[in-house]
Amino acid sequence: MEDKVLKSIRRTKSHFSLRGKTYSFYRINALEEDGVGNVSRLPYSIKVLLEAAVREFDGSAITAEHIAMLANWGKKRETTREVPFKPSRILMHDTTGLPALVDLAAMRDTMAQMGGDVRKINPLIPVDLVVDHSVTIDYFGKPDAVNLNEQLNFNRNMERFRFLRWAQKAFANFRVVPPSSGIMHQVNMEFLSSVISLKKNGNETVIFPDSLIGTDSRTTMINGLGIVAWGVGGIEAEAAVLGQPVYFVMPEVVGLKLTGSLSEGVTATDLALTITNLLRQKGVVGKFVEFFGSGVQTLSVADRATIANMAPEYGATMGYFPVDRETINYLRLMGRDEEQIDLVETYYRIQGMYKQEESPEPCYSEIIELDLSTVVPCLAGPKRPQDRIELGQMKKRYQEMIQAPLPQGGYGLTEKDWQKSVVITHEDGTQSVLQNGAIVLAAITSCTNTSNPTLLVAAGLVARNAVKKGLRMPPYVKTSLSPGSRVVTDYLQRAGLLSYLEELGFYIAAYGCATCIGNSGPLLPEVSKAIADHELTVASVLSGNRNFEGRIHPQVKLNYLASPPLVVAYALAGTVNIDLTTEPIGYNKNHQPVYLKELWPSSAEIQQVLQQSLQPELFRKRYEVVYEANEQWNRIDISEGLLYQWDERSCYIRKPPFLERFRWDVKEMEDIKEARVLALLGDVVTTDHLSPSGVILPNSPAGLYLQSCGVEPKDFNSYPSRRGNHHVMVRGALANVLNLMVPEAGRGMTKNWLTGEIMSIYDAAMKYKEKDIPLLIIAGKEYGTGSSRDWAAKGTYLLGVKAVIAESFERIHRSNLVGMGVLPLQFVDGINASSLGITGAETFRTIGLDKGVKPGQKIKVEGIREDGTCFEFDVIVRLDNAIEVEYYRNGGIMQTVMRRLAQSPFGNSLKTAQ
Repeated sequence: MEDKVLKSIRRTKSHFSLRGKTYSFYRINALEEDGVGNVSRLPYSIKVLLEAAVREFDGSAITAEHIAMLANWGKKRETTREVPFKPSRILMHDTTGLPALVDLAAMRDTMAQMGGDVRKINPLIPVDLVVDHSVTIDYFGKPDAVNLNEQLNFNRNMERFRFLRWAQKAFANFRVVPPSSGIMHQVNMEFLSSVISLKKNGNETVIFPDSLIGTDSRTTMINGLGIVAWGVGGIEAEAAVLGQPVYFVMPEVVGLKLTGSLSEGVTATDLALTITNLLRQKGVVGKFVEFFGSGVQTLSVADRATIANMAPEYGATMGYFPVDRETINYLRLMGRDEEQIDLVETYYRIQGMYKQEESPEPCYSEIIELDLSTVVPCLAGPKRPQDRIELGQMKKRYQEMIQAPLPQGGYGLTEKDWQKSVVITHEDGTQSVLQNGAIVLAAITSCTNTSNPTLLVAAGLVARNAVKKGLRMPPYVKTSLSPGSRVVTDYLQRAGLLSYLEELGFYIAAYGCATCIGNSGPLLPEVSKAIADHELTVASVLSGNRNFEGRIHPQVKLNYLASPPLVVAYALAGTVNIDLTTEPIGYNKNHQPVYLKELWPSSAEIQQVLQQSLQPELFRKRYEVVYEANEQWNRIDISEGLLYQWDERSCYIRKPPFLERFRWDVKEMEDIKEARVLALLGDVVTTDHLSPSGVILPNSPAGLYLQSCGVEPKDFNSYPSRRGNHHVMVRGALANVLNLMVPEAGRGMTKNWLTGEIMSIYDAAMKYKEKDIPLLIIAGKEYGTGSSRDWAAKGTYLLGVKAVIAESFERIHRSNLVGMGVLPLQFVDGINASSLGITGAETFRTIGLDKGVKPGQKIKVEGIREDGTCFEFDVIVRLDNAIEVEYYRNGGIMQTVMRRLAQSPFGNSLKTAQ
């Protein structure tokens, strides 16, 4: 078989001409012609992976066996076999990209100390970083809010921005899109993505599909444009930056067949939340989802991107829409030149990757069907994006949730408690009544919905109709609009709708992620005080994608995801304790009721506005100056040179310790012995729990550290802004977890079993580290779900945790743990901490690691209780492929890459020098 594959690989090289130019490409159907596999019936996403494997074939990292596996996808698919993928490019944002770049800078230092060529530590494939995750909504509801927030952004983050500007100069193959340009995923959709990639190879031009990995779970949004992409942790991205393939287990591909069309008044957000709920119930974790069927043709690329963006929420690696005529229409709308558009269509047709109505249906692992006409308006919340609630059921569900006991996921309020109301006095002297269920924060934010002009125009029309009906915003609601692109401002202004949104308080506050990642800024002072003084359970409504506890704002316990027009509607109502399908949203000046149906625009009206206001020249005008437009960014003074000049006084950028004890030789695997439990956790522990994304509290370990450095609480900024400083981040590790060993102690606390004291997780971990005692985390299902946050793994590592034992892991976080040399171990089915009677007081050791492990191997763990009795249980070693075993043996990805670089021409001198 190998000889047949090798012969066929040589036959894949082909050429075509278009507009007088000749292009080389790798024609994957040649494999089918040679009997290697049934390529024509492969899912489209697998075809893209197959093309990349053929093109990057080297016989070592990517072998003939890998190509045969992909070409024969679906036949005797082995769930533990890994396949490699080398993407065309990498996408980063500042909070995950910056620590990755800090690591690269530290690797350059290590390379210099070893006498090697520091230029070897450099991106080998194109990397784009968009600065979009640092801005906070401090100012809102006023015309100059966006400028004031952006100035604060520069004041707070100048050290970070200076480092990024240095990286922009010091690294080749690396570009930075400056702050206030837009959200990384929408900039990716509108500007960075080309759908095809071109590479000069001598005198020939090679063409291949655009593909990428991103250091953000939202990377999947670009799947809506027919581009294979998914999110990885910054740790894994570092390896890809340095030319290493991304390895992953051969995926199942679930086909989601869409039929029919959306009913009048139903939005793409409603569809995305419905699909999220459906696929969570079906179970698609770690799988590709590929959309097909007649219903797909009724969805614009913006609608598709809204759905694809939510792939992490429904658990899939990707939510992929193949390239088709809508892709071509979108490129034309974005102002791309006709030569590129022709090239995209021609190439994808030749490769058999262009989806047409008459195209044969691919073979899928499983097919799920959804009739689009059955989708109804909905929200999701108040704690998870998959918890869908039909609009007409919101009031009932809110009242049930608010009274449900805490152990059942509720809030435990009695009927008397939840009907509590408080009169508050505002700055202008007016008064309003604040109740449980009041909406104190309403944000049109993030990439999920602000990528979609239909939804933004709908929000503008709802605002226009509300203003004309005489409705006004309750004064306790903090409102903000944070577009994913500056083009949003242009078409809303051209349509005459921005002024109506502003009249309701939805002034543009930032061009960045903002509220969706917890950078929501402070509530109104009088509102914040009333919530604290009277223990009110209040709500937010946002057009984002995540609503985990503690993520949006620390004082807001109820968080609901909704479409932009519903965000406007609920903000006007001022409460979630309302049925908008039957009750008035408010009253006009004549005290007459106004209903949501009176404000909601028709699909025809939305389309008419779009045709008049959304034109290609808007995109061309904005993006032709995107790198020069932010003058303040370009004026930043930076140090020159290939090595970064670390400042030991900095509280933002510090040299990380991950390579401090680096040696060229590799130690043999050892069993973990006499380990203590640092935290005993339940189900659905998110990366927000493991590494906070919001404010730094003054009395937290991180806050106390910053104060010891002379930083006042008002200047703390946020955890994301401090990700270049490991001293802050390790003190924030596990700060949001509720430790079942000491649930009464509050979040971020544990018991030090050496002394019996209750203390912060960080303080206890340092006590254990002094005694050289290894630590474990024991958890339930879906450990590490949420954002692809590398510090959730880095912080775990720096605390001294050697292994995490859980019932199941989220894909990206599990990979990040491996990348940091932390061992993920999974309870076998039917076994968990509860069934074993684990309390956290035990000591543990692994049995069998010292003999070496294979991917997916079972080993035993022995526990010793306080009374001296022993028990054993089986765990699965979640090193899912051979490369992950290598990463773990080496102590992590950085160590592995450094040792691989030792095999380069200067490698022998390095080892000799050591």
